[in-house]
Amino acid sequence: MINNDVLRSIRYMLDLSDGKVVEITKLADASFPIEKENVQEFLKKDEDAGYVECSNSVLAHFLDGLVVQRRGRDESLPPRPVEKRVTNNVVLKKLRVAFELKDVDMHQILADAGFPISKPELSALFRQPDHKNFRLCGDQLLRNFLKGLTLRVRGGS
Repeated sequence: MINNDVLRSIRYMLDLSDGKVVEITKLADASFPIEKENVQEFLKKDEDAGYVECSNSVLAHFLDGLVVQRRGRDESLPPRPVEKRVTNNVVLKKLRVAFELKDVDMHQILADAGFPISKPELSALFRQPDHKNFRLCGDQLLRNFLKGLTLRVRGGS
């Protein structure tokens, strides 16, 4: 899925202002260079003037910041390195951690979005890429997960 679409979906889901997106992004790394104007450029439609593609680095910092904002930072552990490449599987994992979702929650979210999947299919998404049962998370699955999570967070509105 396109990084800009993921950022747009999460921003809508949590009803975040541009300034709050910057704040969350900086929770992962206070020195990360992002401003409100950058966020506004990321949120434009790709055919609009001033549209800028959201890089993997920006999305990774935002997702890490979201985990810190929702769960807090464990000071006893060193900070995790930010992902170089953000795949749909990484987005799914980060959102699962940030919202403290269990398997049952994940199944319910996908079912609520009209996209039920089996337990083995779901667990395959969270395996290491070199595992024989690993499965790539497709755009349709991630889109439906974001839709279902939005229904849950916003109360079906």
